[in-house]
Amino acid sequence: MSSSKTDTEVIIGGKVFTLSGYESEEYLQKVASYINNKVNEYGKIDSFRRQPLDTQAVLLQLNIADDYFKAKKQISELEEELQTKEKELYDLKHELISTQMKLESAEKRSREFQVELSEASKKIVRLETQLKEK
Repeated sequence: MSSSKTDTEVIIGGKVFTLSGYESEEYLQKVASYINNKVNEYGKIDSFRRQPLDTQAVLLQLNIADDYFKAKKQISELEEELQTKEKELYDLKHELISTQMKLESAEKRSREFQVELSEASKKIVRLETQLKEK
């Protein structure tokens, strides 16, 4: 959103309108294009064209509101999914750290056992040597 007001001419339903806002001209054109596409989409439906203009306007508004609420629901669902994924990621990171700590502990114990094994092997050799000497 820009800090200065933007005025831009757009065409909706074959009529020229001047839109003003603090958004970019590109954004205002995009909004107008969306409305124009809705007008064109419904303008192709015979039963819609036979309705009085005020009814047509309400039907378009209802359709746009429907799009809005569906998009809002989808955003909400995606945000919930994102929160779930973030929690799963947090849990996986926690599990990874825990597993790394267990691995480091196991490696330390393995080194300790290797030292004990080496000392036991040396002791066995010493004892065997002492037995042979007797």
